[in-house]
Amino acid sequence: MAELRGKISLAERRRASYERAETRERQRLTSLSTILNVMVSSVQKAGRSLLRDFGEVGQLQVRDKGAGDFVSDADIKTERLLIELLQQARPDYAVISEECGKIEAKNESPYTWIIDPIDGTTNFIHAFPYFAISLALKHLDEIIAAVLFNPVTNELYYAEKGQGFFMMTATGNKRMRISGRTDLKSALIGLNNKEVGICEKLESKIGSFRHFGSSSLELAAVASGQLDAVLLTKPPIWDIATAALFIKEAGGRIATLSGKTALHDLADADIVLATNLTLFPKMQKAMK
Repeated sequence: MAELRGKISLAERRRASYERAETRERQRLTSLSTILNVMVSSVQKAGRSLLRDFGEVGQLQVRDKGAGDFVSDADIKTERLLIELLQQARPDYAVISEECGKIEAKNESPYTWIIDPIDGTTNFIHAFPYFAISLALKHLDEIIAAVLFNPVTNELYYAEKGQGFFMMTATGNKRMRISGRTDLKSALIGLNNKEVGICEKLESKIGSFRHFGSSSLELAAVASGQLDAVLLTKPPIWDIATAALFIKEAGGRIATLSGKTALHDLADADIVLATNLTLFPKMQKAMK
């Protein structure tokens, strides 16, 4: 009987723990705006499905997408789920996504969801837990809300125009800010590929390079102060959509090397630079 009471007590404690965790999550979500609530809930639901696929990554059917770029069944499934959830909440909004392309807006809506279901697909396929679901909301040519979620590490970053850049943690929402580093020689710089020309120009002028295989997470690391800058070569819009807001809200600058900051200019640029306001002109000069 005592043993039974012990088992029941353990089950009750576990249930209470789960209920407390769910309560904390509900409280965090209710503290967000309506649109961020929709976005965070959607990426978390899609993330749970993606996490199950990540656990069985060896069984995924993978097909060649060209030149070292792969897409998995999980990529497409995550995209479909996200679009379904978002269209339920906002049926008139347009969609731009890496896999499906573009879904036109209804009723002349000026809003567009920008989705990358797995930024870091190659990492995902190799069971390297550095990838994320990227979701941004564009109004005309400006990102007004953005969410980035790594379901393996449970790291969730979010921002809304004029409200700051945050990381959602188990204990609350933590405001994040750009690095304050001013010395290029000690700077840690992220790259979205190992472009030889960029490395040759900068290797004697900066501290060190890093390349992790997920542009959106590397840009979030800049906005969080973990990296001092990121250089992206020919980034597609879904690679920079969340960062276009994250970097600004964290107190930094994201622009082309000539200084253009409009979203359409970033998406058409040969090189995009994200860093703090002090290092930006120094990086521009170093790249000449």
